[in-house]
Amino acid sequence: MSTDWRIALLQNKKLRVLSFGAGAIGGYLGACLGLQGHEISFLERPYNITGLKANGIYLTVDSQTRHLANGNFFPSIREALANGPYDFAIFALKSYDTQAALESLKGFEQDMPPVLCLQNGVDNEASIAEHVGEDKVIYGTVTTSIGKPALGQLVLERQRGIGIGAGHPLSQRITDAMNQSELNARLYIDPLAMKWSKLLTNLLANAQCAILDRSPQQILSAFATYQVEIEQLREALKVMKALNLNVFDLPGTPVRALAFGAKWLPMRISQPIILRVAGSGRGNKMPSLHIDRFGGRKRSEVQWLNGAVVQWGKNMGIETPVNQDLAVKLTHLVKNA
Repeated sequence: MSTDWRIALLQNKKLRVLSFGAGAIGGYLGACLGLQGHEISFLERPYNITGLKANGIYLTVDSQTRHLANGNFFPSIREALANGPYDFAIFALKSYDTQAALESLKGFEQDMPPVLCLQNGVDNEASIAEHVGEDKVIYGTVTTSIGKPALGQLVLERQRGIGIGAGHPLSQRITDAMNQSELNARLYIDPLAMKWSKLLTNLLANAQCAILDRSPQQILSAFATYQVEIEQLREALKVMKALNLNVFDLPGTPVRALAFGAKWLPMRISQPIILRVAGSGRGNKMPSLHIDRFGGRKRSEVQWLNGAVVQWGKNMGIETPVNQDLAVKLTHLVKNA
């Protein structure tokens, strides 16, 4: 495979993209890009291939459904890369699937294109870099909410946008292609600060919902559980400060206002504000950690969310007891389900 992928930065051409998975995020981005004429290939589990090849992907936006019928679907990395070369790959798997996906790349590292990592958490990019090299990693975030009612069926629930870390030769080109596909992409000069800013939003009304089996509205409405929410955010903000990371607003997501309210406002004052903004923003959809626990997955991303705050806190000499308690409790519940 040619390694001269930097040519894509200079050419006004359609991109060739490989998505690891055709789930909510990978399928949504792949469908949007594919519907704009970019060539999209999906690496999917073998038992999903037949249905996806037969039916393609249906994307519903504002009650209008569009059909991506010409995507390529492959059951193995060997077959997917044989269809290359690609300009970049979309890596939007659950964090607990990262290691298995990276293990599948053994022997194919040189053939991998640059990887746009859109996963939750702040440590996946480093893991990917260990396998394919730092020069092939692009930091990313997704704030748009996508539903997946069935295989190959995706529904845009709330469009916010995509964050792309600047500094890679392909960052601007990918951002432009996504904006041409109406994905509301934005470049960020500090990729790690972007990821930590997203982590703040992932922490809010997530772990406690899964532990207590309550909705975000319920968690944020009760003062006792609201206090826990704010304390976990304050711990994360202390770690960010130690790492010299600024809080960034993300597409459609006022993270700086959230951080200000959590850090500086008395809890009795911040509670109705955050309840109104964050509670209404979630709607009736349960957060990811609750979906994982009660969806029969037997795994949880909590170690990549609250657990990441704990680990980085240890690295920086900062105590994070609330995040540690949430991570330990939820991990125990999931393991003993």
